[in-house]
Amino acid sequence: MTRYVYGFAEGSRDMADLLGGKGANLAEMTRLGLPVPPGFTVTTDACREYLATGKEPAELAAQITAAVGELERGAGRELGGQDDPLLLSVRSGSKFSMPGMMETILDVGLGDESVLGLAKATGHEQFARDSYRRLLQMYGRTVLEIDPALFDRRGSAEVPPGVVEDFKRVIRDTTGEEFPQDPGEQLHRAIHAVFRSWNSERARLYRRREHIPDDLGTAVNIQVMVFGNLGPDSGTGVAFTRDPATGTRGVYGDYLPNAQGEDVVAGTRNAVPLADLERLDPSSYRQLIDHMNTLEHHYRDLCDIEFTIERGTLWMLQTRVGKRTAEAAFRIADALVDEKLIDVDEALARVGGTQLARLMFPGFAAHTATKPLVHGVPASPGAAVGSIVFDSAEAVRRAATGEKVILVRRETTPDDLPGMVAAEAVLTSRGGKTSHAAVVARGMGKVCVCGAEELTVDVETRTLTALDRTVLAEGTVISVDGTAGTVHLGALPLTDSPVGHFLDTGKHDGALTAAVARTLDHADTVRRLGVRANADTPADAARARRCGAEGVGLCRTEHMFLGERRSLVEAMILAEDEAGRRTALDALLPLQRADFVGILGAMDGLPVTIRLIDPPLHEFLPDRTELSVRVATRPTTHDRRLLAAVERMHESNPMLGLRGVRLGLVVPGLVEMQVRAIAEAVVERRLSGGDPRAEIMVPLVGTVQELRIVRAAAERVLAQVSDAAGYTVHCPIGTMIELPRAALTAGRIAEAADFFSFGTNDLTQTTWGLSRDDVEASFFPTYLQQGIIATSPFETLDREGVGRLIKIAVDEGRATNPALKVGVCGEHGGDPDSIHFFHGAGLDYVSCSPFRVPSARLEAGRAALENRADGATAAT
Repeated sequence: MTRYVYGFAEGSRDMADLLGGKGANLAEMTRLGLPVPPGFTVTTDACREYLATGKEPAELAAQITAAVGELERGAGRELGGQDDPLLLSVRSGSKFSMPGMMETILDVGLGDESVLGLAKATGHEQFARDSYRRLLQMYGRTVLEIDPALFDRRGSAEVPPGVVEDFKRVIRDTTGEEFPQDPGEQLHRAIHAVFRSWNSERARLYRRREHIPDDLGTAVNIQVMVFGNLGPDSGTGVAFTRDPATGTRGVYGDYLPNAQGEDVVAGTRNAVPLADLERLDPSSYRQLIDHMNTLEHHYRDLCDIEFTIERGTLWMLQTRVGKRTAEAAFRIADALVDEKLIDVDEALARVGGTQLARLMFPGFAAHTATKPLVHGVPASPGAAVGSIVFDSAEAVRRAATGEKVILVRRETTPDDLPGMVAAEAVLTSRGGKTSHAAVVARGMGKVCVCGAEELTVDVETRTLTALDRTVLAEGTVISVDGTAGTVHLGALPLTDSPVGHFLDTGKHDGALTAAVARTLDHADTVRRLGVRANADTPADAARARRCGAEGVGLCRTEHMFLGERRSLVEAMILAEDEAGRRTALDALLPLQRADFVGILGAMDGLPVTIRLIDPPLHEFLPDRTELSVRVATRPTTHDRRLLAAVERMHESNPMLGLRGVRLGLVVPGLVEMQVRAIAEAVVERRLSGGDPRAEIMVPLVGTVQELRIVRAAAERVLAQVSDAAGYTVHCPIGTMIELPRAALTAGRIAEAADFFSFGTNDLTQTTWGLSRDDVEASFFPTYLQQGIIATSPFETLDREGVGRLIKIAVDEGRATNPALKVGVCGEHGGDPDSIHFFHGAGLDYVSCSPFRVPSARLEAGRAALENRADGATAAT
């Protein structure tokens, strides 16, 4: 018989796959002896079977009945009993935290009779009525899928007697059935509703955003209810063992007296700082601090804790390794190393390249003296400027047109997730650091200010009114400072972050940059992958070097033919004989040489891989339609010649036409001019005392014969320059692997190549048969929504298809040429997940934009640690 139910005392935090993160951590706290309300967990196996078949497993009902019986015996009360009834909470709990994305039902077991028993047992009629009201509201919305707007009264300590009957009437009128009085039926239908919520639209969207697999399912945690809304000696709260925004130690969190947990998490009431609990309930406060210390030392990390105080008794309802901002992630990892709770390897494993990139985002200029329009709770740091929008749909619509928007709400709900994803920042007039808006924004790295009570948000009139009666209509531009918790009218100037400044200058600026420096230094000591930069100018190369780049993996020479030099390319294209073409190439030579001298100088002593001209020549000519109009309206001899050339060179699909190596083979002298410019630049740098290390890369090779011909031409030029210089000018010659055929025949191509560099942008396009410029905005959103792809293959490498081609090329290329150097210079070279693949595939280096170099260094180190850990696991 399959086991689907585990008591909290039977599990551990190592069972998150089966019990979900929440259930595993409840079990762990129980094992630690912390005061956890008794309960049990229904496994993810049960959820997956329910979702696959539409019904619960045959054994589940009996196992739940047995588990409820154990709770009843332990509590000395009966579920739904008429005298002092036992009540249960039913909460979701997937392996990975998905705050607010799935469902919760509280006070399960209440009915018309048991509510009277609850009132008698507690001596608190209002409390009993409020609990019944909450159950009806949650059950109606979650289990019966009734429009939440029909339950439009918010909870308070004073619940009118008629509200319960009103809510029961809503259920009856909407569904045609009475609210079930049988507590067993309530419990089973609540569990099924939580199962179904795994596939709700907002849960699926969140999983796509966070790259959480769709097939995990959720566990369900059933727990004895404890009540924070029994009076002034009761309450509920959320605590963090360290500040989740900055990582500093202290007492952080929110506490809401005389309330249930959903009140503080939903942000419908503004909580007091957790430190106030020391004054309100000193005994519970001291116990809570002790439990927080126990958990942080046990988990060796920041812990996020939910607790309830019921008439002076503290109960621990949940813990998990807390979500945090990028800044907090680095500072906490660094601090835990100093506290000897983790080592530097673990610290590196706990941060990521994406987080480091977020720290390089701009903030508002320090000299800005603009008076804030309003102050709120700084829930997620950073700075953002955008136009006000008041609902998720409008945020998505405007963002799709390129407009930067700020989502403004009274408080957010999980249904607001699409708008939060689309917005630059989130601003709410209610809630605190642990509200839905704060938790989700922090997880996404979005700027967020919550609890701006001085603001009046009117969704109906789509206006925002400040305390000074300033009225802002939708579309008004504001600036949101998530670090200071302020909102400003208009667009404030932005400035680089301290981390961005440090990475550019090497100068430390406090604990954060020290933590980043320490982590990057360690990553550099353990990583095997080299990190180069894609740079086309000396300035880009210099910045990349300051960021830690170990060379240039891609210098695109075609970018040097734009601007004023376009006329020289036109002259080469229009040349009617060899002499005319040679004149144009001779004019381009010194300009190309000067470009290379500058880049080689910026990267002195480090390799610079220079790609020969790649795109089709027609890109350097005027637009065909525009040129036709000019010839038709005011013709000139030059324009007629240009139009004839454009017509002659026109291709239906130029990205699969005359470009790359093919140009070098059909345009006499082009390869020779570029190679000569490279070689002479090397000579010039050496005469200046430099150490130039140029490499020549031939693009779009599909067959070894192409590379052999171009290599022979390049070697002739290198020999000529060497003879003139009096010493050998050595430039390794390799190719870009960006066609499936090149990958599949890499063993042959390696016979003529000193190195390979994977152009994963084109390799992805040609493997998938897609045009990146077209599909990202056309059908990819549909593919993502339908789960056909988890992420764009242009953002994160497609391991199954493109990755397999890369592995084939690496293995077969090195089988032919064991000394073959292999790198990647497509956009994937800076993608964290892709870097782990490249490490495993045996590449020598990745190359990415200068801005992404620090993140790539970090991820290369993490990939090495991951590989080491996998090897150790395999060995055991």
